[in-house]
Amino acid sequence: MDLKADARSIFMEAVKAADPYLGIKKFVELHGNDICIDGEIYPGLQFKKVVVVGGGKASARMGQAIEEVLGDRISEGWINTKDGHAAPLKRITVHECGHPVPDDRGIYGTRKIIDLLAAADSETLVICLLSGGGSALMPAPVEEISLGEKQDVTRLLLSAGATIDELNTVRKHLSVLKGGGMAGLAAPARLHVLILSDVIGDKLDTIASGPAVFDHSTFQDCIDICSRCGILDKLPRSVRDLLFRGAAGKIHETAKAGEGYLSLARNTLIGNNRMSVEAAVKKASDLGFCPMVISTVLEGEAKEVGTVFASIASEIICSGNPLPPPACVIGGGETTVTVRGHGKGGRNQEMALQVADRISGFSGIAFLSGGTDGTDGPTDAAGGMVDSETHRAGNEKGLNIRSYLAENDSYHYLQQVDGLLMTGPTGTNVMDIQILLVGKSD
Repeated sequence: MDLKADARSIFMEAVKAADPYLGIKKFVELHGNDICIDGEIYPGLQFKKVVVVGGGKASARMGQAIEEVLGDRISEGWINTKDGHAAPLKRITVHECGHPVPDDRGIYGTRKIIDLLAAADSETLVICLLSGGGSALMPAPVEEISLGEKQDVTRLLLSAGATIDELNTVRKHLSVLKGGGMAGLAAPARLHVLILSDVIGDKLDTIASGPAVFDHSTFQDCIDICSRCGILDKLPRSVRDLLFRGAAGKIHETAKAGEGYLSLARNTLIGNNRMSVEAAVKKASDLGFCPMVISTVLEGEAKEVGTVFASIASEIICSGNPLPPPACVIGGGETTVTVRGHGKGGRNQEMALQVADRISGFSGIAFLSGGTDGTDGPTDAAGGMVDSETHRAGNEKGLNIRSYLAENDSYHYLQQVDGLLMTGPTGTNVMDIQILLVGKSD
């Protein structure tokens, strides 16, 4: 039984289940000249112009589906996606940009999106294709903030281990489009947002920073987040001043409940992590494993979650609990890494390396943690795959696994022991999947 190969097979089935192309086809239909999205009819006689905008790692794949469904009903469009995640489109421009730190290309592309929104009128239907990464890929800083300063804030929050919720709360208050801003710019046009979720709990105000929903968070929340992360005094002066002026009521807040233009916008969720996890369960069962889902809302420090998975593996071997081998324990969600070292890696690779350290001495265990988008942190790997032999293989090469963990250098350790999960861009993005396999003892 090749446990690592089985883990990869289960993971790829989970990725396949989250294909946003299929999600678009499920929720969008064309009836003559009328467009139906999630049960809402947009008559062709009323909506003579259809504009498609959007951003995210999966937006190009979503664009392929929307073009196939709507064809020449699409007047024009523009979407921003991450480098390497583009796809050939005919009526929609696909523009590659920097992620997770926004860049000048993102600014340029977002201005094109804003121009399309500004030109929309009451006879226009705007369809927005949104997926994970949309916050960084559609940067439109408020006038007081430069792109460089927004980049600095993003880096500080990421390095401090901020959650996606915390990161997006701050981003909303530094941006024109986020926190309901897109809905405001699109009005009086109708706006329908099709969303592939990459956040815990599928919260619409968090996915890509909620461009078409009201925002619960405030400027004071941003100050509190930066304080908890220990970066408030490190923020660029202009950003810090903006946050404090906002908290004092001197700057307009993000969109709040009751704004009239929000009634012109609808949001439809077309895919999420749970769909991937359910597919992983079925595949594991087909391969002969007894599957169990530990959670689809995993979060926290990657190393700590890795320790939990390793402990579960040990318990299965020792007592057959919480399920007997051959066992498959599946998780989903998105963890974080508080960077203290100077190495290279991502949350999934760090979790996998932690598991490799903790299962040393056992046999018949494999663990995979991967990003469904095919990218883990600032690397070309989707994550890490380890087994009971990973630690030994590292020792034979003179690698000290705990030194690599201390330096947040999981990539270079795993690279040397054939432990990197390489998939390339997958065309989807529904957070991360963890797969723990425990085989039967000989």
